[in-house]
Amino acid sequence: MKAQDICREKSAELFEKAKNYFPGGVNSPVRAFKSVYGTPLFIERGDKAHLWDADGNEFIDFCCSWGPLILGHNNPQIREAVEAQLGKGLSFGAPTALENELADLIISNNKYIEKIRFVSSGTEAVMSAIRLARGYTKRDKIVKFEGCYHGHSDSLLVKAGSGLVTFGETSSAGVPKAFADETIVIGLNDKAALEQVFVDFKDQIAAVIIEGVPANNGLLIQDKEYIQFLRDITASNGSLLIFDEVITGFRLGFEGAAKYYDIQPDILTYGKIIGGGMPVGAYGASAEIMGHISPDGGVYQAGTLSGNPVAMAAGIAALSILAQPGFYEKLESTTQAFVEELRGFIADNDLVVKIFTIGSIFWFAFTAQENIQTAAQIDPASMEKYKIMHRELLNRGVYFGPSGYEVGFISAAHTKEDLQTALAVIKDSLLVAFA
Repeated sequence: MKAQDICREKSAELFEKAKNYFPGGVNSPVRAFKSVYGTPLFIERGDKAHLWDADGNEFIDFCCSWGPLILGHNNPQIREAVEAQLGKGLSFGAPTALENELADLIISNNKYIEKIRFVSSGTEAVMSAIRLARGYTKRDKIVKFEGCYHGHSDSLLVKAGSGLVTFGETSSAGVPKAFADETIVIGLNDKAALEQVFVDFKDQIAAVIIEGVPANNGLLIQDKEYIQFLRDITASNGSLLIFDEVITGFRLGFEGAAKYYDIQPDILTYGKIIGGGMPVGAYGASAEIMGHISPDGGVYQAGTLSGNPVAMAAGIAALSILAQPGFYEKLESTTQAFVEELRGFIADNDLVVKIFTIGSIFWFAFTAQENIQTAAQIDPASMEKYKIMHRELLNRGVYFGPSGYEVGFISAAHTKEDLQTALAVIKDSLLVAFA
């Protein structure tokens, strides 16, 4: 049965006011709720696995700030570390011992990188990694895959056209065609297309970049054999392989997708999970490749807030917890049990929906397909079902990202009671979506 709509009066008022200040009333496009029903929720606070909006509505949160809140909201260890640093200063634009401590924590527990550079966001990390790849190889062209998102830097805001291999077509106004022309976009899981790229643009490809596990346009889990193919073809052609682990890094495990596939990329990028959700990112590689970054080398990258002490303090607290034995195994076990119960319900009710999952990430796909590994396999019309489901979830007190292309996350803060409540809500919402 369809649930009664929750009150969004204060959120709606805030949204109307926000339109006077911000394009579309938001500071990031997906927050505008264009793909789902109703006006955006303005969040007032979060604690553990719960959110409260401006109208006082409470939600069990499976968005987790788009993934990085693997320890939930308002984690006490992170909060205490941030509060301790606040009394010492917010920003210095100079080195601190905290940078050394967080870097040592990461590198000592991640065999895939030898040196790291902190930045202020995942987008900045990827932008810097691309510049490093170009500077290191002395080549200009980048290969990316349709369905993979790597932040909003000009070189990567491109989409695929038709044909086996195509130059990128800009996906945003303001991106010069010349920038897009340096980016070649092909479909995922298409070996022939990539082989053709290396024939057509011999000795021109600086790097191939892929999300550790593509999770920004559905959850497109690739086979290890295909990822190994990427490793082999880049190595044999003198190009670099970049793993964008902004979502998967420290989420699938401390060593992310690199460990999951047991494959050594040339450069890896990470996002705000390394700062407990604070604005931070990083990129890392071998000492030899990172030696090309200024001031050691000629590839320039800088930032006043790089290694910001508040973010570093938060990151040390967060990653110290994630590094504890059994953390990821427990979280994955919890997620698998959650997903399996939903799969049983879906089968019992003959609903045309699949749940794909890896680690503590999951995604609802309203399809009969058993496997989805490319963006082209996602039916845009199926998003209507998610739109209905999302409204029902909100009305019943469960918060998912406001787009059917977005994945869900389970955090260590989700209790058994949270998950049991959410399971009942999701089941009811699915039935309404298929009514």
